[in-house]
Amino acid sequence: MRTSTFSIVACDPETGELGVGVQSKFLAVGSAVPWAKANVGAVATQSYANTSYGPGGLRLLAQGLTPEEVIERLISHDPDRELRQVGIVDAKGRAAAFTGEKCLPWAGHIVGENFACQGNILASGKVVEAMAEAFSRGRGALAERLLEALVAGQAAGGDRRGQQSTALLVVKEKGGYGGFNDRYIDLRVDDHPHPIEELKRLYELHQLYFAPPKPEELVPFTDELRRDIQRLLIALGYYKGKADGKPSREFDEALFNFCGTENLEEHLRDDEKFDVRILRYMEKLVKGKEGGS
Repeated sequence: MRTSTFSIVACDPETGELGVGVQSKFLAVGSAVPWAKANVGAVATQSYANTSYGPGGLRLLAQGLTPEEVIERLISHDPDRELRQVGIVDAKGRAAAFTGEKCLPWAGHIVGENFACQGNILASGKVVEAMAEAFSRGRGALAERLLEALVAGQAAGGDRRGQQSTALLVVKEKGGYGGFNDRYIDLRVDDHPHPIEELKRLYELHQLYFAPPKPEELVPFTDELRRDIQRLLIALGYYKGKADGKPSREFDEALFNFCGTENLEEHLRDDEKFDVRILRYMEKLVKGKEGGS
């Protein structure tokens, strides 16, 4: 399997998040290249990818080896190591990469503070340089900085064969749905003419459905707000009561059912605050319904 691509592995020491961003002229690159485990590290394995480098690398990191030591251990037992390319970062932000001499040109990597960028069959070395610069100057969440690196790499020429698939994987402790695992963000575009743009669209949806609210998105649950929500729920067919702003079991059930149906259940709260993203989503649905009627 020749997974010819450009990727970045990175760590955010402040949040504890670890992640991989990858793009390739290869079907479903997210099924082969990115690997990560919370509090351990992240691995990108590519170029005639040896997928055992993913779980094997994470296991060695968990045993206390540095990324450099992990790479040396992985390639030392691989007779095809000169065809391999791998980037690794650990939970301390230490990073390392390896590019075999037989990787198809342009092939190479850049290792920096908290990240490693690597690629093969690229337009030029400017691809990884642009990725490294974009990630280093980024100031947003780790996922957003990984996306910025992919955008920059593509703008610099990307995979010289073109585009096909991309993936974004970010892990953190209890970051998965419901807090049951570490898979905070796991988005893949398996086959698309503009995969990075599509990945950005999916990321925006992920933020809508699963990201915790920003402080300004939490507002007091007043009677006036409840009245507005009741009106919207009536328009959407979820609520049969009056839009009087008064709390009731019927209203609570209607709001619960709406959020459950629209995959917004993680935005519901048990305090006196309301996540206004629910309100905005309702308004958008009602506007679309009225526009189509």
